Amino acid sequence: MTLTPPLATLLVIDVQRGVVQDAIDVPGVLGRINTLLLRARDLGAPVIFVQHEENDDPQLTRGTPGWEFADGLDYQESDPIVAKTFRDSFANTTLDELLQKFGSTKLIVTGAQSDYCVQTTALSALQHGYDVTLVSDAHTTCATGPHEGSIAGGAVIDFINGHFASLSYPSRSVEVLSAAKVTF
Repeated sequence: MTLTPPLATLLVIDVQRGVVQDAIDVPGVLGRINTLLLRARDLGAPVIFVQHEENDDPQLTRGTPGWEFADGLDYQESDPIVAKTFRDSFANTTLDELLQKFGSTKLIVTGAQSDYCVQTTALSALQHGYDVTLVSDAHTTCATGPHEGSIAGGAVIDFINGHFASLSYPSRSVEVLSAAKVTF
């Protein structure tokens, strides 16, 4: 009997109105995430949405317009949502339990903000024993830096992609691929 390895799980992190409102290339990123969602669903690969909530931030308080998924994101009622309150999608959430239920061994990571929740979750996934594919053109962020916006969002994304492309982790696979090259 030949066992089929589990398909990779597509993780869509914090693609919410209040998170992406000032981010770069949002229509392009949404389009690529939606294409990945379509491909994952067609193959029967698991899809998980992560949604940040923060009571001290009026933009991300549960139930507010900023907390809702971004307009145009192909979320479906049957898609599981993991609610989080930290940058790390694994911290005090059900994410690891859900991934184990799916038999997941590899995560395909997309979302926002590249330098906060996307990066933190991808690094945490390695520590939790998952292989990681960071989708280079399916995560976004805003300008940042010590002087309000002194580092352009595109430069931040390039830095995160470069950081992951050179990252190694014991017994784990780490790769950075464009959405067009991602396989489940």
